[in-house]
Amino acid sequence: MLNRPKKQCYFCVNNIEDVDYKDAELLSKFMSEAGDIFSARNRGTCRRHQKKLIVAIEKARFMALLPFTTI
Repeated sequence: MLNRPKKQCYFCVNNIEDVDYKDAELLSKFMSEAGDIFSARNRGTCRRHQKKLIVAIEKARFMALLPFTTI
């Protein structure tokens, strides 16, 4: 096993409390090219910010700021 440093939450490190659904560029960093949302384990976000991230991505998709899928 490799001893890798533990991933830190992007939002905690940058002192971001609320995830804004209008910031599509930031939200797209946490999505795959197919439109899937990355898991917290994959990106290293904490539980609190992962939940806020999912809600923001869903809201941005509904407002047509982000695609549901890419075909």
